[in-house]
Amino acid sequence: MSQTGQRPSPLAVGVDLGGTWLRLVALRDGQVIRRTRRTIPLSQVSKFLPTHLGGSTTIGALVIAARGVWTAAERSAVKRALRRAAARVHVISDAEAALLGAHEAQPGVLVLAGTGSIVLGRDSAGRLARAGGLGPLIGDEGSAFWLGREWLRRTPRAAMTARALGRRPDAAARVAALAPRVLARARRGDRVARAIVAAGQAELAALALSVIRQLRLRPPVSVSWAGGLLAHAWYRAGVRRALARRVRCRWRPPRIDPALAAARLAARLAARGGR
Repeated sequence: MSQTGQRPSPLAVGVDLGGTWLRLVALRDGQVIRRTRRTIPLSQVSKFLPTHLGGSTTIGALVIAARGVWTAAERSAVKRALRRAAARVHVISDAEAALLGAHEAQPGVLVLAGTGSIVLGRDSAGRLARAGGLGPLIGDEGSAFWLGREWLRRTPRAAMTARALGRRPDAAARVAALAPRVLARARRGDRVARAIVAAGQAELAALALSVIRQLRLRPPVSVSWAGGLLAHAWYRAGVRRALARRVRCRWRPPRIDPALAAARLAARLAARGGR
């Protein structure tokens, strides 16, 4: 009970869920009352939430932004695992949460490039479109993995390294870890590295253009970015230049982080009865 004797209003909680960690934001009446980053897998989230937020606290709505969750079956599986965690549970992908954080309720495009890559966009009617995000075997264009793989493919002296990495269970992460080296070589003028980087920037621009065309967004298109690779301003600038050759855009950093975006979505769902 509060000091006035009234039960506190229910929380709206957003969780940005990685493979073994989560970032949590809890809102009460629109105000942030808790921010947390913990190393916790999905299987333990239901137990963690009441313990962390207080056993008597009511979670009115919970939005989980989970990595790689796109299909109805994938969303349902996550929702089942958390069905007792809140009065209402809604599941979206982590990329969707990043898009919400980038533009909030406004139309726009998000270019996300870290170990992998994907581009998402939303129009003024709320329609969602995506390009990429198909994983390292057939996609992830312009990502850190893509840069590392192209370096291994185009550099004869790297053949032994490529064979050794191919036998490791963490091969994708180790190949992606080569990206900073490729970027550094490109900035020093290495011709092979520069060609790889330029190709990667063009690939990301092509994905963004695909989303813009799917949604028929009118220029100037609002574009934001996320992911460790695009934190490199030099690499990001090349993507901007490549996209500018095709369509006029206005680039801006994300407005809020994905966990807060998920929490605000939870608040909106709670306000309209979860619909």
